[in-house]
Amino acid sequence: MWSGQPHPDEGHPPPLEAVPVPWKSVGPCKSHRESPRGLAETPGGEEGPAAAQLDVLRLRSSSMEIREKGSEFLKEELHKAQKELKLKDEECERLSKVREQLERELEELTASLFEEAHKMVREANMKQAASEKQLKEARGKIDMLQAEVSALKTLVLTSTPASPNRELHPQLLSPTKAGPRKGHLRHKSTGSTLCPAVCPAAGHTLTLDKEGKEVDTTLFAEFQAWRESPTLDKTCPFLERVYREDVGPCLDFTMRELSALVRAAVEDNTLTIEPVASQSLPTVKVATVEFGSTNTCALSGLARACRHRIRLGDSESHYYISPSSRARITAVCNFFTYIRYIQQGLVRQEAEPMFWEITRLRKEMSLAKLGFFPQEA
Repeated sequence: MWSGQPHPDEGHPPPLEAVPVPWKSVGPCKSHRESPRGLAETPGGEEGPAAAQLDVLRLRSSSMEIREKGSEFLKEELHKAQKELKLKDEECERLSKVREQLERELEELTASLFEEAHKMVREANMKQAASEKQLKEARGKIDMLQAEVSALKTLVLTSTPASPNRELHPQLLSPTKAGPRKGHLRHKSTGSTLCPAVCPAAGHTLTLDKEGKEVDTTLFAEFQAWRESPTLDKTCPFLERVYREDVGPCLDFTMRELSALVRAAVEDNTLTIEPVASQSLPTVKVATVEFGSTNTCALSGLARACRHRIRLGDSESHYYISPSSRARITAVCNFFTYIRYIQQGLVRQEAEPMFWEITRLRKEMSLAKLGFFPQEA
């Protein structure tokens, strides 16, 4: 029997059959069936404790439903938020990859730009060095051409060092022989006695008035064929003979390797002969490398007093040479200088005077290779 006091465990109400009060309908309900409003009223007209307990149950049931619906709503929102977060993560990952790719491309572009800049700087330096070298060569050629022009003036005034052309210089003819002359009659004593005064550096002191001369037809024919189209090609018959008989033996020294370099420098007109005494002057600006000594010839290897030294091309290396070696090199250089004048059209003479001048230069090469050389002052 119910005592009227609430049960200690409010979460578990007593069974309904313990309350002998019928259910009473109040009206329709949307969410659940309407339960009786209350139990039978007491004789005093007041509701009992059971009605209050039912109200509590209804409130708890409603709160549970609300809680379940709120939980479902929160789960849906959480699911949506997780989807959005996943999409954001994917977007961040994609943007991170794009950023990494852009950084790599930027690094590659920067490296390529630096490499291109360094390449342009190297090319500019190489072009500048080449331009400076060309300028130096051009200045050297200008100096050489000025020296050749000076020598050409002397050559035009005297025709040839060995035999001045009396047709160009009538004052050299005697009063009784002022008429026109042909052939080799100009090689008389009048012209030959002037040679030491005209070309003292060549060392030509032979008198030609007592020498008999006869033109070799084979040599003269080769020279005339070369004169029609002058060239420095050593394969033509005229120069091939001179190389074989004179130039080669004259430049054939004991030191074969250096001899080949000297021969190439002579052919290219890049060999320089300097007095040894000039190096004591304080005007030398470039450090040089010297081979041998002033007491040993670099070409023959013999112990000789070397008063000159040679330099090959643009090299700063110098080689000391003896007077005999210098005479042999000078004889070959004189020959090449004269044939270059002919090739350039600077010698305006008949074929026979040119031939005899070349023959004289070949004679100097022959004497030099045999050891004859003029004594230096």
